[in-house]
Amino acid sequence: MLIVTEAQREVRQLDIDEEKQQEAERQEEARKNRGFTQIYPLGWKRVAELAKGNPQALQLYVFLANHLDPTCGAVVASQQFLAKAMSVSVRTIFTWSKYLEDCGALVRIPVAGKVYAYALDPAEVWKGYNTGKDYAAFNSKTLVNNDAGIKRRIVSMFNDKTTQKSERERLEEEGQQRLFQ
Repeated sequence: MLIVTEAQREVRQLDIDEEKQQEAERQEEARKNRGFTQIYPLGWKRVAELAKGNPQALQLYVFLANHLDPTCGAVVASQQFLAKAMSVSVRTIFTWSKYLEDCGALVRIPVAGKVYAYALDPAEVWKGYNTGKDYAAFNSKTLVNNDAGIKRRIVSMFNDKTTQKSERERLEEEGQQRLFQ
């Protein structure tokens, strides 16, 4: 005969609730598409057009698609960073991005110097939740070399009021600002 006390029932119920919570978290993580870039039919059409019209510019399109910030569909990067990452010249990056912009595959917004926010059409390529497409704005990850000045300008440009800086970050930023004055 199995005798179950109220305490044993409560412990078992806590275990069941915890298992349900863990399963819900696993499902939520799976929905986030981590490490996955969605390419829609319009995106595949774009890839085919670029492969025919300018296969070299397609390399930049694919690079940007792979590095999109899932919350906004954009990447902020210096031309120098992109050139180094893709083993080409800065002029080549400029030419490719201009071509992509001219054919409507890319929106390129100057941020500072040769740093741009590169946004792809969320109807073509997307990384995050489908419901996040309406918020495809510039709350983006930033790809830059170790250039503190560029990084500081980008951080101040895209600074979110809800983001709290640590005391260390604030002091480092103040020190960098003094260097540039």
